[in-house]
Amino acid sequence: MQTLDIISVNIWQIIISLVNLLIIFLIIKKFLYKPVKKMLEDRQSTIENEYSQAVMAKEQAEAEKKAYSEKIQGAKEEADAIIKNAVSIADQREKDILAHAKDEAEIIRRRAREDAELEIKKAEEGIKKEIVEVSSILTEKMLEREVSMDDHKNFIDSFIESIGDEDDAD
Repeated sequence: MQTLDIISVNIWQIIISLVNLLIIFLIIKKFLYKPVKKMLEDRQSTIENEYSQAVMAKEQAEAEKKAYSEKIQGAKEEADAIIKNAVSIADQREKDILAHAKDEAEIIRRRAREDAELEIKKAEEGIKKEIVEVSSILTEKMLEREVSMDDHKNFIDSFIESIGDEDDAD
């Protein structure tokens, strides 16, 4: 009948075990639970702090991205304005160069006309001199006498005048 002692329930042993369990629970709570809870709270606050910093960094990055995009857009607009200004300056320069070239061409044409007119006048004077010489020789032969210088000069001047009048009439 010894088997009954092994299976029997001992109340004092259960009470002592419960008291032991309660003491261990209180010791663990005092020395382990509060420090662990404090460590978990610190860890939680650190995580929340890092998360809020990450959110602020993301917002700051988005703001910087927006500012960068605006700066790039402003730079593109400024570049377009510079290009338009350069094109307008080039167009104006082209117009100035063309106007200057036309003026130079007109001056060259005018000089060429003046040179041609001068050459024509020289040729006319040369022809007139030849005519004077031929007419004086012819006159001397026709008159077969010697003509005085005054008569000769008057005769040549009148002849030249009459030739000049005929050329103007043509």
